[in-house]
Amino acid sequence: MQNTIWTLSIILVILTITHSLFLVIKRKYPYKDYSILSVRIKTWWGMFGVFCFATLFNPIVSLLSLMFLCFFALKEYFSMMKTRRADRRIFLWAYLVIPIQFYWIFIEWYGMFIVFIPVYVFLLLPLPRIIGKGTLGFLRSVSSTQWGLMLMVFGLSHLAYFQVASPTYGANLVLFLVLLTQVNDVAQFLISAYVGKRKIVPSSNPYITVEGVLGALLITAGTAFFTYSYLTPFVSTFGILSGILISVAGGLGSLTISVLKRDLLLGDGGVQYDHNKSYLSRVDSLAYTSPVYLHVIRYFFDFM
Repeated sequence: MQNTIWTLSIILVILTITHSLFLVIKRKYPYKDYSILSVRIKTWWGMFGVFCFATLFNPIVSLLSLMFLCFFALKEYFSMMKTRRADRRIFLWAYLVIPIQFYWIFIEWYGMFIVFIPVYVFLLLPLPRIIGKGTLGFLRSVSSTQWGLMLMVFGLSHLAYFQVASPTYGANLVLFLVLLTQVNDVAQFLISAYVGKRKIVPSSNPYITVEGVLGALLITAGTAFFTYSYLTPFVSTFGILSGILISVAGGLGSLTISVLKRDLLLGDGGVQYDHNKSYLSRVDSLAYTSPVYLHVIRYFFDFM
């Protein structure tokens, strides 16, 4: 717990300095567009608050805070979709999945937690859309809803399972995972924006560059090397590999969800600016890094 408090204190200091520098630069150069960076800083403060609750308090408080995180992420996901009146029933059923998923975590039923959404919800979710609602737009409605549940509920809910699987190390592992994921996102964005030249997939994400990805990989691995001994029971080799794994998974998550939102949700490029303001864009990496990292640890270590 002491290491967790020290780590959170360091993050608090870094956020405070970053926000202060941003305000100074914004006042000195008021003619530049700081909208994207401003939203990111606000989001980092929000994420910091959420994960303070998730790591400093008892497991029930952690479950509730992460459950609300899943709810608001899914709510924003649905708000970005082009929907019809017939889709409201399936959205209601999707929201009801969230407390059930977290109940499996609360009672420590790993088997049901891991198959509930991918198997049972996948098979049963189409029913409320079929009954009395016809076939028009069925595939788009159901598949988009299932994608949202997989990413914003199933993926993010793995954050809550760390503490259940390992009461001793779980809170610190969550902090370690979130810290590396956010460091990777920030480094990737800043390097791509100010140094990067070669864009990887401009059609899906116009910001990520080759230089940004490689730079973020090195910075995330370095951050893992300097923090693993304080937050994890790992040896140095696995600590560094953790940074590499989280960087790769986070990058894939960011790219994949960018494609998903542009294809199914956002449509034309005219709403690009709204996309950049999206809170959902800040948790897309965690939707990938959380399940990947949990299952890698469970495979190699007995304490999970």
